[in-house]
Amino acid sequence: METTAPREPLTWREGRRLRAWELFQAGWKIGEIAVALGVTHGAVSQWRQRAETGGREALHERKPPGKPTQLTAAQLARLPELLARGAEAWGFVGERWTRARVAEVIRREFAVHHHPAHVSRLLARIDWTLQRPARHARERDEAAVTQWREETQPVLEKRGLNPRRR
Repeated sequence: METTAPREPLTWREGRRLRAWELFQAGWKIGEIAVALGVTHGAVSQWRQRAETGGREALHERKPPGKPTQLTAAQLARLPELLARGAEAWGFVGERWTRARVAEVIRREFAVHHHPAHVSRLLARIDWTLQRPARHARERDEAAVTQWREETQPVLEKRGLNPRRR
């Protein structure tokens, strides 16, 4: 009867779980394993329980739960280009992008419906962040601010008195 050799871990996290199981089988205590691998006692306990129930295979990487994204890689790659046109180009009032507006652009362009809460995850994958407008007082005097930054702030920094660094 031929047995197959255990496969190599696919990720360092998987390798850490498998190493924890090996150490447990070698007689190490959960607390010792946790300290040796730099994880919590609870994590080692969960891994041990999974391995005792499902064997070594239960510690391997699993497919992430949930429905896979409906956008293809090509569509996701096009999204920054579409958003770069600006919100007003898509018929929105104002240039501010919101998750709901991005979801609407995705629906119009790709006929894919995404809940606005999920849009944040999509935007994170393409390194796009929703910008919030900077809030300034109505009475703000831009000339005085510029003058302070050019004249007063450098003097304070030379003296080590920059209030921003406290």
